[in-house]
Amino acid sequence: MIQKGTVRLETERMILRRITNDDVQQVYDNWASDPAVTEFLTWPPHADTGVTEEIVKSWVDSYDRPDFYHWGMELKSTHELIGNISTVGMNEQIGEVVIGYCMGTAWWHQGYMSEALQRIMDFFFDEVQVNRIQSDHDPHNPHSGMVMQKCGLKYEGTLKQHAHNNQGIVDDCIYGLTAAERNHASN
Repeated sequence: MIQKGTVRLETERMILRRITNDDVQQVYDNWASDPAVTEFLTWPPHADTGVTEEIVKSWVDSYDRPDFYHWGMELKSTHELIGNISTVGMNEQIGEVVIGYCMGTAWWHQGYMSEALQRIMDFFFDEVQVNRIQSDHDPHNPHSGMVMQKCGLKYEGTLKQHAHNNQGIVDDCIYGLTAAERNHASN
Protein backbone atom coordinates (compact mmCIF):
# COMPACT_ATOMS: atom_id res chain seq x y z
CA MET A 1 0.00 0.00 0.00
CA ILE A 2 1.17 3.49 -0.81
CA GLN A 3 -0.33 5.62 1.94
CA LYS A 4 -1.56 8.98 0.65
CA GLY A 5 -3.75 10.28 3.50
CA THR A 6 -6.97 12.21 3.03
CA VAL A 7 -6.49 14.00 -0.27
CA ARG A 8 -9.15 16.09 -1.99
CA LEU A 9 -11.20 14.06 -4.47
CA GLU A 10 -14.07 14.98 -6.75
CA THR A 11 -17.12 13.26 -8.16
CA GLU A 12 -19.67 14.62 -10.58
CA ARG A 13 -21.71 16.26 -7.79
CA MET A 14 -19.39 16.37 -4.79
CA ILE A 15 -16.05 17.39 -3.40
CA LEU A 16 -14.66 14.83 -0.98
CA ARG A 17 -12.45 16.79 1.37
CA ARG A 18 -11.00 17.06 4.84
CA ILE A 19 -13.44 18.20 7.47
CA THR A 20 -12.31 21.34 9.30
CA ASN A 21 -13.10 22.90 12.66
CA ASP A 22 -15.27 25.38 10.75
CA ASP A 23 -17.55 22.48 9.74
CA VAL A 24 -18.70 21.55 13.26
CA GLN A 25 -22.18 23.05 12.96
CA GLN A 26 -22.85 21.40 9.58
CA VAL A 27 -21.65 18.00 10.82
CA TYR A 28 -23.91 18.31 13.85
CA ASP A 29 -26.96 19.67 12.03
CA ASN A 30 -26.77 17.56 8.87
CA TRP A 31 -26.12 14.08 10.27
CA ALA A 32 -24.32 13.60 13.59
CA SER A 33 -27.28 14.59 15.79
CA ASP A 34 -29.89 12.56 13.88
CA PRO A 35 -30.99 9.25 15.50
CA ALA A 36 -32.15 7.95 12.10
CA VAL A 37 -28.60 8.32 10.76
CA THR A 38 -26.96 6.61 13.74
CA GLU A 39 -29.54 3.82 14.18
CA PHE A 40 -27.18 1.14 12.83
CA LEU A 41 -23.87 2.85 13.67
CA THR A 42 -21.50 2.27 16.58
CA TRP A 43 -21.83 5.77 18.04
CA PRO A 44 -24.90 7.52 19.46
CA PRO A 45 -26.33 10.75 18.03
CA HIS A 46 -24.37 13.73 19.29
CA ALA A 47 -26.19 15.36 22.22
CA ASP A 48 -24.80 18.82 21.46
CA THR A 49 -22.24 20.60 19.29
CA GLY A 50 -19.62 20.16 22.02
CA VAL A 51 -19.52 16.43 21.25
CA THR A 52 -19.22 17.16 17.53
CA GLU A 53 -16.48 19.70 18.18
CA GLU A 54 -14.38 17.09 20.03
CA ILE A 55 -14.85 14.49 17.30
CA VAL A 56 -14.03 16.95 14.50
CA LYS A 57 -10.93 18.08 16.40
CA SER A 58 -9.75 14.46 16.61
CA TRP A 59 -10.18 14.12 12.82
CA VAL A 60 -8.36 17.40 12.15
CA ASP A 61 -5.52 16.33 14.46
CA SER A 62 -5.21 13.02 12.54
CA TYR A 63 -5.05 14.47 9.02
CA ASP A 64 -1.25 14.73 9.12
CA ARG A 65 -1.04 10.90 9.28
CA PRO A 66 -0.59 9.30 5.84
CA ASP A 67 -2.71 6.30 6.92
CA PHE A 68 -5.72 8.40 8.02
CA TYR A 69 -8.58 8.56 5.52
CA HIS A 70 -11.68 10.56 6.46
CA TRP A 71 -13.62 12.67 3.96
CA GLY A 72 -16.52 15.07 4.27
CA MET A 73 -18.95 14.91 1.38
CA GLU A 74 -19.56 18.46 0.13
CA LEU A 75 -22.16 19.19 -2.53
CA LYS A 76 -20.70 21.24 -5.36
CA SER A 77 -24.03 22.97 -5.91
CA THR A 78 -24.49 24.31 -2.36
CA HIS A 79 -21.11 23.75 -0.65
CA GLU A 80 -23.02 21.96 2.12
CA LEU A 81 -21.55 18.95 3.91
CA ILE A 82 -24.03 16.07 3.74
CA GLY A 83 -22.07 13.17 5.28
CA ASN A 84 -18.73 11.49 5.68
CA ILE A 85 -16.91 8.44 4.39
CA SER A 86 -13.76 6.96 5.91
CA THR A 87 -11.67 3.93 6.63
CA VAL A 88 -12.89 2.22 9.79
CA GLY A 89 -10.29 -0.52 9.61
CA MET A 90 -7.02 -1.28 7.87
CA ASN A 91 -4.75 -4.30 7.58
CA GLU A 92 -1.53 -3.28 5.84
CA GLN A 93 -0.17 -6.85 5.91
CA ILE A 94 -2.82 -7.96 3.41
CA GLY A 95 -3.42 -4.52 1.85
CA GLU A 96 -7.00 -4.18 3.07
CA VAL A 97 -9.12 -1.18 3.96
CA VAL A 98 -12.58 -1.32 5.53
CA ILE A 99 -14.84 1.57 4.58
CA GLY A 100 -17.68 3.06 6.60
CA TYR A 101 -20.00 5.92 5.80
CA CYS A 102 -23.01 7.91 6.92
CA MET A 103 -25.09 10.70 5.46
CA GLY A 104 -27.92 13.01 6.50
CA THR A 105 -31.43 11.72 5.85
CA ALA A 106 -32.27 14.70 3.61
CA TRP A 107 -29.90 13.23 0.99
CA TRP A 108 -30.77 9.53 1.24
CA HIS A 109 -31.83 7.64 -1.93
CA GLN A 110 -30.35 10.17 -4.36
CA GLY A 111 -27.20 8.26 -5.32
CA TYR A 112 -24.78 10.44 -3.36
CA MET A 113 -23.37 7.65 -1.19
CA SER A 114 -22.80 5.33 -4.15
CA GLU A 115 -21.08 8.17 -5.99
CA ALA A 116 -18.78 8.84 -3.02
CA LEU A 117 -18.05 5.17 -2.33
CA GLN A 118 -17.18 4.49 -5.98
CA ARG A 119 -14.73 7.41 -6.02
CA ILE A 120 -13.14 6.29 -2.76
CA MET A 121 -12.82 2.72 -4.05
CA ASP A 122 -11.16 3.94 -7.26
CA PHE A 123 -8.75 6.03 -5.17
CA PHE A 124 -7.83 3.11 -2.94
CA PHE A 125 -7.34 0.65 -5.79
CA ASP A 126 -5.59 3.00 -8.23
CA GLU A 127 -3.56 5.29 -5.98
CA VAL A 128 -3.11 3.59 -2.60
CA GLN A 129 -2.88 0.23 -4.41
CA VAL A 130 -4.87 -1.75 -1.88
CA ASN A 131 -5.39 -5.45 -2.43
CA ARG A 132 -8.89 -5.60 -0.94
CA ILE A 133 -11.74 -3.30 0.04
CA GLN A 134 -14.33 -4.43 2.54
CA SER A 135 -17.47 -2.91 4.00
CA ASP A 136 -20.24 -4.33 6.15
CA HIS A 137 -23.72 -3.54 7.39
CA ASP A 138 -26.40 -4.64 9.81
CA PRO A 139 -28.89 -6.91 7.98
CA HIS A 140 -31.69 -4.60 9.16
CA ASN A 141 -30.10 -1.82 7.10
CA PRO A 142 -30.35 -3.28 3.58
CA HIS A 143 -29.98 0.08 1.81
CA SER A 144 -26.35 0.19 2.93
CA GLY A 145 -25.79 -3.19 1.27
CA MET A 146 -27.41 -1.88 -1.92
CA VAL A 147 -24.85 0.94 -2.00
CA MET A 148 -22.04 -1.62 -1.66
CA GLN A 149 -23.46 -3.82 -4.43
CA LYS A 150 -23.97 -0.85 -6.76
CA CYS A 151 -20.26 -0.07 -6.39
CA GLY A 152 -19.17 -3.62 -7.22
CA LEU A 153 -18.55 -5.02 -3.75
CA LYS A 154 -19.57 -8.69 -3.60
CA TYR A 155 -21.60 -10.19 -0.77
CA GLU A 156 -19.33 -12.66 1.04
CA GLY A 157 -21.59 -13.81 3.86
CA THR A 158 -23.22 -12.92 7.13
CA LEU A 159 -21.34 -13.44 10.37
CA LYS A 160 -23.71 -14.24 13.22
CA GLN A 161 -23.56 -12.02 16.30
CA HIS A 162 -20.29 -10.54 14.99
CA ALA A 163 -20.80 -6.81 15.48
CA HIS A 164 -22.11 -4.28 17.96
CA ASN A 165 -24.03 -1.14 17.07
CA ASN A 166 -26.76 1.00 18.59
CA GLN A 167 -29.11 -1.99 18.30
CA GLY A 168 -26.84 -4.17 20.50
CA ILE A 169 -25.02 -7.33 19.36
CA VAL A 170 -25.97 -7.92 15.73
CA ASP A 171 -25.24 -10.03 12.69
CA ASP A 172 -22.82 -8.51 10.18
CA CYS A 173 -23.23 -8.71 6.38
CA ILE A 174 -19.76 -8.62 4.80
CA TYR A 175 -19.01 -7.31 1.30
CA GLY A 176 -15.61 -7.22 -0.37
CA LEU A 177 -13.72 -6.81 -3.60
CA THR A 178 -10.11 -7.61 -4.40
CA ALA A 179 -7.94 -5.74 -6.87
CA ALA A 180 -7.72 -8.91 -8.99
CA GLU A 181 -11.53 -9.23 -9.13
CA ARG A 182 -11.86 -5.55 -10.06
CA ASN A 183 -9.21 -5.83 -12.79
CA HIS A 184 -10.77 -9.02 -14.16
CA ALA A 185 -14.22 -7.39 -14.32
CA SER A 186 -12.88 -4.40 -16.26
CA ASN A 187 -11.22 -6.60 -18.93
